[in-house]
Amino acid sequence: MNRTVLLLMVFLILAGATAIFMMGSDDKKSGSSTLGEDRNFAVPAEEIQKIFIADREGSRTTLVRQGDGWIYNGKYPAKPNAVENVLDAITRVRVRYKPADAAVDNMIRSLATEGIKVEIYGKGDELIKAYYVGGAPPDERGTYMILEGAEQPYVAEIPSWEGNLRFRFSITGKHWRDETIFDYDVEDIKSVSVEYPKQRNKSFVLESKGEDFSIKPFYEITPVIEKELSQGLAESFLIGFDNFMAEGFENDNPGRDSISNLIPFTKITVTPKSGTPKTLSLFPIYPQKSGIDKETGEAMYENIPVERYFADCSNGDFFLVQNRTTKRFLWAYDAFFE
Repeated sequence: MNRTVLLLMVFLILAGATAIFMMGSDDKKSGSSTLGEDRNFAVPAEEIQKIFIADREGSRTTLVRQGDGWIYNGKYPAKPNAVENVLDAITRVRVRYKPADAAVDNMIRSLATEGIKVEIYGKGDELIKAYYVGGAPPDERGTYMILEGAEQPYVAEIPSWEGNLRFRFSITGKHWRDETIFDYDVEDIKSVSVEYPKQRNKSFVLESKGEDFSIKPFYEITPVIEKELSQGLAESFLIGFDNFMAEGFENDNPGRDSISNLIPFTKITVTPKSGTPKTLSLFPIYPQKSGIDKETGEAMYENIPVERYFADCSNGDFFLVQNRTTKRFLWAYDAFFE
């Protein structure tokens, strides 16, 4: 073997050794390892069937996939936006960096005192991943996280998003619940009744009759309008029952019982072709008194627009709804005839 060939072989061996060393050095700088299991927080969306979240204050949240949606704590439809935010965090979270050794003790303390536990399950209730989500570093860029059973915490992030991931998991109680009241397609509705207790001649019942609709007064004493029902207007009215949402829940309102015992402005009942009818009673929230009637001493509210209603639902919930969205239902009997 001549000298040139020998030198070439030595060069190639040294170059290969240098490359291996540099790769190992880069891994150390980035805090990664060839195993790296304690750095792997993300779970693919298609594998997720259940999410359990628990905080140090005793709040417990269980989200279970059901069809195209999610159920909160085994009873209520979950708010789609809240679930989407959590799924986005679970599927895209990654390690931002491995902290310096001097910072580890503070991170562990933060995770121990304020950490939120997250458990992710797949089919057959199999636990896929469990970890703790804590606070943020001083620069607020990233979130402390550690896998259950691991010793090394990390600062994690969602690519192209800045903020503390903790807030995506810290939602509790009613804030997980879907605020949708009515969500029916026209073809799924059997009938709708709208009752105005103080305006009986405006009350009506609209029914589906095959591909057409029929209408009649809600009260038998109301004269029947002897005109042809506009099928287009009837369909336009029913379209309004798709994706009607409340502004918020008022189940803890101290005045709920007294409000519910009042005569409502209107009662709207939707009867689907399959399923349970749902009734919503609306109670106007009047603005500040405009004056006092000198003869009766009562407050005068005439000509003052109502912006919100309390809404008592037959499913047991008490809501706050806005007039600008609710007025889609506030039709009168005589409005369906051209």
